[in-house]
Amino acid sequence: MGRIIGIVTEAGQAFTIIFSHKIFWTVFTGWLFASIVKVLIHLIKEKHFDFRLLVDTGRMPSSHSAFIACLATVIGLEVGWSSPMFMLALGMAVLVMNDAAGVRRAAGHQARILNCIMDDMQHKKHLGAERLKEFLGHTRLEVMAGAAIGVVWGLMFY
Repeated sequence: MGRIIGIVTEAGQAFTIIFSHKIFWTVFTGWLFASIVKVLIHLIKEKHFDFRLLVDTGRMPSSHSAFIACLATVIGLEVGWSSPMFMLALGMAVLVMNDAAGVRRAAGHQARILNCIMDDMQHKKHLGAERLKEFLGHTRLEVMAGAAIGVVWGLMFY
């Protein structure tokens, strides 16, 4: 029983440390800012508010890119630009942003094609399936915009 209490106490302390850390709040608010910008751009272009875009994938700017670029920036500021920790964060940033603009975008194109096939089949009454999500990835511009937001946010608020 004492071991369980110790584990719960350590978990509570870790939780407190994470949620009171300046890096956490800088990165989280950078992600939130990019997500709000995404919602506002959609609101201006489409003339309707879509709350789901706060946590959804795709669209301008990439909040994933903003998050990871901000994280790499504040780690660089905290431990130094030549540190192994920054190099790890930079590598992860490149990987996440490449995935956002490459693999997930390709999956979105495939979803669009499959949805067209499903529309054709449904029109001929052969299929009644659920549509696939087409906005999975980002264009390079969306990724670069998100990365720029993340770097600037990290430099301004850390």
